Amino acid sequence: MKFLDQAKIYLKSGDGGNGCVSFRREKFEEYGGPNGGDGGKGGDVIVEAVSNVNTLIDFRYRQHFKAERGQGGSSKDMTGRSGVPLVFKVPVGTQILDDDKETVIADMIEEGQRFTILKGGTGGRGNTHFKTSTNRAPRQMEPGWEGEELWVWLRLKLIADIGLLGFPNAGKSTLLSVFTNARPKIADYPFTTLHPNLGVAYIGEEEIVIADIPGIIEGAHEGSGLGDRFLGHIERCCMLLHMVDATEDNIAERYHQIRNEVGKFSTVLAEKKEIVALNKCDALTPDIIQEKKEELSKASGKEVFVISGVSRLGLDEMLQVFMQHILIARNKTNGIKTKAWTP
Repeated sequence: MKFLDQAKIYLKSGDGGNGCVSFRREKFEEYGGPNGGDGGKGGDVIVEAVSNVNTLIDFRYRQHFKAERGQGGSSKDMTGRSGVPLVFKVPVGTQILDDDKETVIADMIEEGQRFTILKGGTGGRGNTHFKTSTNRAPRQMEPGWEGEELWVWLRLKLIADIGLLGFPNAGKSTLLSVFTNARPKIADYPFTTLHPNLGVAYIGEEEIVIADIPGIIEGAHEGSGLGDRFLGHIERCCMLLHMVDATEDNIAERYHQIRNEVGKFSTVLAEKKEIVALNKCDALTPDIIQEKKEELSKASGKEVFVISGVSRLGLDEMLQVFMQHILIARNKTNGIKTKAWTP
């Protein structure tokens, strides 16, 4: 299934039903009078967040959504049936944006969350409402009110505990495949990952969701490469794992380039908890690893984990650190002990 994280759709709530013009014509009723009923209310447009959908691909093939119109009123003061609300389902983490792509109308972050985005039109009044002492037989009614209409953008932001951050070929997809059952495409050329991948890792009885985001390059916040489109996915992550390729010549410069792009894209993203890891260390000698670890630690001001996605070097220790921070983020007790992770 193809991944799609943006879509533009047209929404329209149902129009209200028309009021009715009717008069009583019954046996033994000397004075009949008006008895036209009101029109039914038009159907609302409701958005619902569901967990069994993880892409907006359905909205590529259907862009127009219209709720049912309310039925017209009828004789004997009967009100028309209201239109059936239109409920369209989106993945958890979807934002509903106005046509300007900036104004957030709704943010669907919880499973089962519902939001009425458009209200149906009110039904028109029947001629019963227009009877007066001087007009005993009104022949006027109100048409139903028109429903609301709106073009909106749907933008999906994945909800994960950990977002993998780094340049193309930093080893993010390999690490995701080791931690979880996800099987992203892995190759030795840049931009192998063309769309985000999610995987679930288990530590004892706890589970954490990891998101592999396509590689970021310099100028990503302005649209260069793929990072501009997918940086938004890691805004919802509890923490970031910044992976630096140990085989690069200037790892400090590479680290600062990514941090610069993250800061320019979003201040919220720049302030997230970050863990720094020096990856592909299985290809280096211990002396070179120590030298590069110190260089990266000085550049980042953080503790640096020495890891390898291929040989699984240092992954146990890093997973335990992940779990400690995630438990705090989930408002759980900090003293909870987790079982050792077994690859």
